[in-house]
Amino acid sequence: MKRKTLMLRAVIFLIGLAVLALCVIGLPSTFKDAAANYPKSTYLPLFIGMYASAIPFYAALFQAMRLLRYIDDNKAFSPLSVRALHVIKYCACAISLLYIACLPFLYRIAQKVDAPGVLAIGFVIAFASFVIAVFAAVLQKLLQNAIDIQSENELTI
Repeated sequence: MKRKTLMLRAVIFLIGLAVLALCVIGLPSTFKDAAANYPKSTYLPLFIGMYASAIPFYAALFQAMRLLRYIDDNKAFSPLSVRALHVIKYCACAISLLYIACLPFLYRIAQKVDAPGVLAIGFVIAFASFVIAVFAAVLQKLLQNAIDIQSENELTI
């Protein structure tokens, strides 16, 4: 089991590095291009929303790492795991809401460039975050039910 969780930790770390590279390298270069072609009222809220979404993203990654540590320590069925899933759920909701708030600004850019794919990217990120939030909520509820059943069994014996 430790080998599998180690692989998951490596994947989470690589995803974190990829998003960090996007925030440090990709967005500033895009920001320069947008500043030359669009008014500030169009691109500035979009970039603020994109950078703001990195905060809940990294918080969710941190909670995922904690969850993997709980699994390694045989504490998977504990209130700590339920709490980690709870935080992941709210982080995913926050990311989804941030990208939904950015969609009107993406729409303006998509109209000017005549590229509807730009708007589709915003929808995909918002929808994927929402799916992750729902999945985390389901896992949280299942884990809480398993913990309740486990404590009932301990009290019975």
